[in-house]
Amino acid sequence: MTFVNSIFTWFMKKRMHQIDLFVKYPHDVQDEVFRNLIASARTTEWGKLHNYDYIFNQEQFKQAFPVQSYETLKPYIERMMKGEQNILWSSEINWFAKSSGTTNDRSKFIPVSAESLEECHYKGGKDMLSIYCNNRPDSMIFTGKSLALGGSHQVNNLNENIFYGDLSAVLIKNLPFWAEFYRTPDMSITLMDNYEQKIDAMARATEHVNVTNISGVPTWTVVLAKQLLELTEKDNLLEIWPNLELYIHGAVKFTPYREQFRKLIPSDSMYYLETYNASEGFFGIQDLSDSEEMLLMLDYGIFYEFLPMENFGDENPSTLGLSEVEINKNYALIISTNGGLWRYMIGDTIKFTSLSPFRIQITGRTKHFINAFGEEVIIDNAEKALTKACSETGAIIRDYTACPIYFEGNDAGGHEWIIEFEQMPNNIEIFTDTLDNTLREINSDYDAKRFKDMALRRPLIHIAPEGTFYNWLKSLGKLGGQHKVPRLANERQYVEQILLLMKKKG
Repeated sequence: MTFVNSIFTWFMKKRMHQIDLFVKYPHDVQDEVFRNLIASARTTEWGKLHNYDYIFNQEQFKQAFPVQSYETLKPYIERMMKGEQNILWSSEINWFAKSSGTTNDRSKFIPVSAESLEECHYKGGKDMLSIYCNNRPDSMIFTGKSLALGGSHQVNNLNENIFYGDLSAVLIKNLPFWAEFYRTPDMSITLMDNYEQKIDAMARATEHVNVTNISGVPTWTVVLAKQLLELTEKDNLLEIWPNLELYIHGAVKFTPYREQFRKLIPSDSMYYLETYNASEGFFGIQDLSDSEEMLLMLDYGIFYEFLPMENFGDENPSTLGLSEVEINKNYALIISTNGGLWRYMIGDTIKFTSLSPFRIQITGRTKHFINAFGEEVIIDNAEKALTKACSETGAIIRDYTACPIYFEGNDAGGHEWIIEFEQMPNNIEIFTDTLDNTLREINSDYDAKRFKDMALRRPLIHIAPEGTFYNWLKSLGKLGGQHKVPRLANERQYVEQILLLMKKKG
């Protein structure tokens, strides 16, 4: 296995030369991606409708049609799901990734072409291992197996030629046969639909396997880890998997989970690698071990545009190209892809932390924020404030959500938080004040509204019993790696549901 490991790590490092090229020539690479996308889609129904034959530059592209949402593309996608081809993309599309990034009921079905599978999703998977092996040349990752926590829905047939499932299920079903030798557990468990049964089955199937790396959403990885520790009566994961060296995570901010993982994996040499991977595409990989930013991957068949958040909501908002963005400004991410999404707003907001190379951080969602009183609190603000509050009080957070408290009579408004702690703060009053004061320090709009409690009063925090968020997701039928707790909401729906559940459990 050591020889095989050497061969694989050498092969992975070869890709670094190509990564270096798009880092060095980002605008040239994006120009080439843009030209290829337009050329590939000229004969499609969408391409003919929007005169792709006469689009020769990015400005013409922006003028051809406005920024799209899922709702505007949905009629085309529904036809594709019935088997029609050459609608949004030229090659045959037989697969759709069912996306449910939040706990709302609406599902999105994202077309997955052969190009997006090979040139985007699989390429991203290879690149994250290439970057890791380059950063850690002594890695022995290929001497064991990879445990991927995903694929919570079985693949379903719409007809004999059209299939759908969540992204991880689609990727797993299309992997080459030899990749199965380096995965655990087997596909029958990985694709189980009942997540509670799946977690138990995964724990039992992997307790004696040489797992060297794990990938998955932090929330569900913690659930699996605790099941394993209970099953094996061990104190930490290294007692079960002594060769564990890498955890690949994404989808949610890792900061609130960092302390939990230090307890689960008590090793200074454990490597944590963040990725930005969604049903719509693979966008970013953490390329520096000591950083919380990700390299924007520019050669995956995705053309990027960026909508300044101050223009969000405008009737015909202007977008910026890669050459026009600025550091530390919030942008809504707009993509055109080799799966047939055109000027598509995926709903994430990002900021650039570096322009050479282009590195980003996810700051939140276009719909996940609190702005009931003009305070404009985004997830990035919340995570920083919670991290400071935890540091000051020795707390560790398992999950949380927050929403506004609206004006009532002469009372000021406020923010209401529900927090489930892994480790309780030594003083909840200090925790609350630190949260509040840190938000005031990093968000001038919040600070202005907090002045003398005129518009916003001190935050109200509810401490949730253990298992509250898990039971809430379960009550909605939303267990699984694709489902995440909405951190911030501008309405009270989620908080009131959870408070009602807490009262019933009372």
